[in-house]
Amino acid sequence: MNRTESSKRIRIGAGAGYSGDRIEPAVELAEHGALDYLVFECLAERTVAIAQQTRRRDPALGYDPLLDARMRAVLPVAVRNRVRIISNMGAANPRAAAIRTAQIAQELGLSGLKIAAVTGDDVLDVVLRSQLRFEESGDDVSRYTERIVSANAYLGAAPIVDALAAGADIVLTGRVADPSLFTAPLIHEFGWRMDDWNTLGQATVVGHLLECAGQVTGGYFADPGYKDVPDLARLGFPIGEVSADGSVVVTKVPHAGGRVTEATCKEQLLYEIHDPQRYFQPDVVADFSGACVVEEAQDRVRVTGGRGSARTGTLKVSVAYVDGYIGEGQISYGGPGAVERARLALDIVRERLAITGIDTTESRFDVIGMNALYGDALSAHHDEPYEVRIRVAGRTANAKEAARIGNEVETLYTNGPAGGGGVTKTTREVLAVQSVLLPREQVDPGFQFVEASDETA
Repeated sequence: MNRTESSKRIRIGAGAGYSGDRIEPAVELAEHGALDYLVFECLAERTVAIAQQTRRRDPALGYDPLLDARMRAVLPVAVRNRVRIISNMGAANPRAAAIRTAQIAQELGLSGLKIAAVTGDDVLDVVLRSQLRFEESGDDVSRYTERIVSANAYLGAAPIVDALAAGADIVLTGRVADPSLFTAPLIHEFGWRMDDWNTLGQATVVGHLLECAGQVTGGYFADPGYKDVPDLARLGFPIGEVSADGSVVVTKVPHAGGRVTEATCKEQLLYEIHDPQRYFQPDVVADFSGACVVEEAQDRVRVTGGRGSARTGTLKVSVAYVDGYIGEGQISYGGPGAVERARLALDIVRERLAITGIDTTESRFDVIGMNALYGDALSAHHDEPYEVRIRVAGRTANAKEAARIGNEVETLYTNGPAGGGGVTKTTREVLAVQSVLLPREQVDPGFQFVEASDETA
């Protein structure tokens, strides 16, 4: 590596940490962050299953519902500042997302963009014809065949790297491991080998720190009086300034709200990690146990020491399936005796469900604000509130049965106890998710460039 290569720095901004995240911080990063890349991480296991259902209703959809708003907001400034975009907003339909993005670019008068769609994560057909068991329950997947909605493999960085090498300005994926969205541009820029396990392990540290956006700049960290974070209403999203050895300085735009500190980075580093020494990713088995976190200056934290070992021969696949329906009803009580009236209301509904024969496989009867989170035992010694809201929820085999639960709560309006108000009731399908491991050779990732005029089907 020559002197120029060793001194090279790549700046990656986190534009979103989940599907419904704020849009303004991403625009702020594209405008003021001096970025090379802006990455939007918008996909979760249940999110992609819901997107698959949307795609079945309309083959032109199935991508992130905020794709249009995000692209319209960020594309003009990203193009002006030569910021490349990577995102899993493709969800269940990366090709349609890429085509829609091309159309938006055209509508905005932005020409010459190369937009790529990463494909291959949808492995439903493979899962349905294979003899597999769920990792969580041990059940045969074949027992769930009629209820399975989707099966998506966690792809790694390789197809994104290939798309960038082919000149892509925007890369839209479906189910790709969250850190891989950030690892890919680093592999591309620094020319790392795909079997340089220690460097890829440190790159996974980078991706894990940035993937949840505002969490590492103090959002999830904030706890008033204990861990105070300034100006959260204007929380800035993080920037990773990455060197050729994979070391990273986590920072943010100076005028943005929030904080980047040793503590915010340490909390995020451990977030959702089961075993820090064996963090399984499609690109590498990362080892975070030797990570070193040093606060160099205000809002500048250097993180080094990530390592890794060879990736496994399988890829995790999230399999989503319909697992019944949940019916729910809520009503509020306030003033003197509110808690006693709320408890009486729950007793009434509990008995009504038995009288009318509503068949639930599980149910909850909560007084929100008192026992909905931690149960009666931990709530028993606290003063009673002046206003409460009850919630009754139950799981049933079909939507019609589930709707009856909310209806019984609604009847409390006139059938007692006194003073109930603000009823809401919902019925929703339950999408459950379990996982299987699929041999890598059964997954075929790739990418394709699209145009605004391409067909989505």
